Amino acid sequence: MRQQALGCQAILFDLDGVLVDSMALIERILRAWAAGHGLDGDKAVSLSHGRRDIDVVRLIAPHLDAEAEARRIVAREERDFDGLAATPGAARLLEALPRGAWAVVTSGTRAVARGRLAAAGLPQPEHLVAADDVQHGKPHPEGYQSGAELLGVTPAQCVVVEDAPAGVRAARAAGMRCVGVGDGLDTVDALLSAHVTDLRQVHAASDLEGVRLAFTAGTPR
Repeated sequence: MRQQALGCQAILFDLDGVLVDSMALIERILRAWAAGHGLDGDKAVSLSHGRRDIDVVRLIAPHLDAEAEARRIVAREERDFDGLAATPGAARLLEALPRGAWAVVTSGTRAVARGRLAAAGLPQPEHLVAADDVQHGKPHPEGYQSGAELLGVTPAQCVVVEDAPAGVRAARAAGMRCVGVGDGLDTVDALLSAHVTDLRQVHAASDLEGVRLAFTAGTPR
């Protein structure tokens, strides 16, 4: 059932597609990598949503050395930040949240995440869980579980904001409520507590009891 508001102690944000509009950059990098190996670029891009680079390589090209190929992809990601921008509403939403009440949980590396946030003009989180920090990528719950631990809250006190099915499944496996952003979440629709077009439809207010997220319907303006 969709909810008009959610109360929580902490919010865990996915990065790409949620806070940073990076899809064009991700596609460019992955298509170039796939072409170099004679692989299907469309499939590589599709598999990348919510997944670490090493997991994408394992899925699309199990015959390749996944660690070596992931290092090649990451090397490009860590130096290419052209065309990045904050998603609509991201800066306003982060500004409304207490610094210690949110974290980023991403399938990218720490250097990539911090570089993309900086390029998009968004604040750096006090707590970041990146691909470097986990043994298992999304849809495994490890990343979100780690985020809750860093913020000192229980999973039930967290709300996750995600745009990828793998991330939604990770959040729910961690015992957290999840707000879906954008299209492409039909397969996990039943797992969402709320669904918005973009972050302009999410409004935050905080007090001594925690953070309250409210959601507006309709086309954002």
